[in-house]
Amino acid sequence: MFNEKVEERWAISLVAVLLVASCIYLTSIVSPPSLMDDVDAVQAQIARNMLNSGDWVTARIDRVVYFEKSPLVYWLMAISYRVFGVHDWAARVPIAFSSIGLSWLTAVFGKWAFGKKAGFYAGLVIATCIGLWIFTRILIPDVMLTLTITVAMWSFLRIFDQEERRPRLWAYVFAASLGVGLLLKSLIGIVFPTASALLFLLATRRLCSREIWKRLHPFTGTSLALLIAAPWHILAMLRNPPYFAWTLRSMPGQYHGFLWFYLINEQLLRFLNLRYPRDYNTVPRIWFWLFHLIWLFPWSVYIPAITKLSFRPVDRAGRARLLALCWTGVVLIFFTFSTTQEYYSMPCYPALALMIGSAMAADGAWTRWGTRMLGILSGVAFLACVAILVATRKLSTPGDISVALTSHPDLYSLSLGHMEDLTLNSFAYLRPPLVIAALAFLLGTIGTIKAKEAHAYLSVALMMVVFFQGARLALVKFDPLLSSRDMASVILHNSPGQIIVDHHYYTFSSIAFYTGRVELLLNGHWNNFEYGANAPGVPDVFINDGKLKTLWSEPQRYYLVAKSDELLRLQALLGRGKFQILDVSGGKFLLTNTPFVSQ
Repeated sequence: MFNEKVEERWAISLVAVLLVASCIYLTSIVSPPSLMDDVDAVQAQIARNMLNSGDWVTARIDRVVYFEKSPLVYWLMAISYRVFGVHDWAARVPIAFSSIGLSWLTAVFGKWAFGKKAGFYAGLVIATCIGLWIFTRILIPDVMLTLTITVAMWSFLRIFDQEERRPRLWAYVFAASLGVGLLLKSLIGIVFPTASALLFLLATRRLCSREIWKRLHPFTGTSLALLIAAPWHILAMLRNPPYFAWTLRSMPGQYHGFLWFYLINEQLLRFLNLRYPRDYNTVPRIWFWLFHLIWLFPWSVYIPAITKLSFRPVDRAGRARLLALCWTGVVLIFFTFSTTQEYYSMPCYPALALMIGSAMAADGAWTRWGTRMLGILSGVAFLACVAILVATRKLSTPGDISVALTSHPDLYSLSLGHMEDLTLNSFAYLRPPLVIAALAFLLGTIGTIKAKEAHAYLSVALMMVVFFQGARLALVKFDPLLSSRDMASVILHNSPGQIIVDHHYYTFSSIAFYTGRVELLLNGHWNNFEYGANAPGVPDVFINDGKLKTLWSEPQRYYLVAKSDELLRLQALLGRGKFQILDVSGGKFLLTNTPFVSQ
C-alpha cells in the first residue's frame, strides 16, 4: 500500500512537470509571434524548400546551396509541414515537443538517480528556467541536441550501474543518441557525451576497466551510430563535389564542395576562429560563464547548495552528480576555447538542473537561504515592473515599438543583441506584458515568503509560467522590428511581382517564408550566401546595382525591401520619382517600381 501511494505521488508529480512544460511551450504553437528575420525564418524556409523540392539531402536557401548545418531539424520541420500544413506555428512543433520531452526526461533521470522528489524538482528547474525558454524562441536545434545528450548521459549511467539488468540495450540507446546528435549538430553531438563519459571514467578510475568497455559494446555501438548518421553525410558529399579538399585556408571566392565546408570550415576553423566568412560574434568568456545565473534563473539561487552535496561515486546518486559535473565542465570548457554564443551551453542545462534538483530535495540551510534570496529578487522585480508602469503611464505610443528603440547593429550577430536596444519609452508599448510580469513576480514573492520549501518551489514554478506568458506577448509587440511578416502581407495583397532583397537575405528572411517566393539578391554575396554563390550551377538570383537599374525600368512589377538607412543610396541609384514607398515598418521599407494600386 505504501509503495502504491509513493508511485501514485510520483505519477502526479510527473504529470505536473508535463503540464508546466506544456503550458509554457505549447503556447508557442497555439499563439506564436511571427517568424523572426535572420536564422528563425531561414530554418523554416529551408525545411519548406526540402518538402517542395523533394531533395532532403542538400539544404538550400533561395535555391543556393547551404552547407552550414546538419539536416535533422529541417527534416522534422518538413514532416510537421506535411502533417499540419506550411505555417509558422507548424515549424515550431518539433522545438516545442523537444522542450517538453527534455523536461520529462530530466525528471525521470533525476528520479532514477536521486529519488522521486529530486526528479520532480529537476524537471521543474529545466522546464521553467529562463535560458531554455529564451533559446527555444528561435528555430535552432540546440534543445533537440540537449535532449539527445541527456539520453546519452542517462544511458551511460545505466550501463555503468552494476544493478542494471539490460546494459546491452542501454549501450545501443547510447550509440543511437550519438548518431542522432551527429544529424542535429555535427561533431559536438558526439564530442560532448563521449568526452563527459571518458572524464567520468577517468575520475572513477575505471577508464581502463575491461568490464566497463565490454558493457559499452563499442564496436557494435559505433556501427549503429554510423548506420544512423553516415548515409546522409555520404549522399551530401557525393551530390556536392569535390569530395576531398583538406586545405586549412578559408578565403573568399573559393569553393571546395560540401565535405570541406561542413567539416573543416564549419567545425575546425570555426572552433579556431579562422572560418570565413566570419558571420558570427562571440560572447566574452567571463560573461559566457556568469550568464548562467540568468539562464538558470530563478533556480540559480540554489547553485551554492550544490557544493554541500556528495560527489563520491559510492552510490547511484554520487555517480550521477559526478557525471553531471563532468558533463557541465566539458561543455563550458569546450566553449571557453572556442567562439561562443549565449545558447551554446544549453547542453549542460539538464546536468545543472539535476544537481540543483538534488540540492533542493536535500532541503539544507543553503536552499533555505536561496529561497529567501529568491523572495527578495522577485520582490525587487515586482517593484521595478510597477515603477516602469508608473513612469510610462503618460507616454504615447505612436507607430510601432521600433520608433522607441535605439540601434546597436554591431551586437546583432549575438543571439540577444537586440536587448540593448530597449529604452524607457519602449516599455510604454509593453504595458500588458509588464502587468503580467508584475503579477508573476508578486506571486513569487508571496509564495517564497509565506510557503514552506516544497510549496515555495511550486510558487516559483507558477511565477515562471505566468511570466513566460507575458514575455510571449512582449515578443509579439516586437514583431515589426524582428519580423517582416507585415511587409510580406502587403506584397501578397497587391499585384504579383518579383521580390528583390537588398544586401543580405537574412535581414528580411521572413518575407521569403510568408510569400513563398524566390527572391533576387541585390549585392547579396554576403555572409551565409558567399560560399554557395561560388558553387557550380548557382542559380541566377544575384544581381548588382547595374542590373537593378535595368530591371527597375521594365514594365514588370518589382518589389524591393531594404533597411531604412539605405533609402538615400537607393534614391540616388534609381532616381527620384522612379519608385513608390509601400510600407515602412521596424526600420525597414518596401518599394515598388510601378504605381501602387490597392486591391
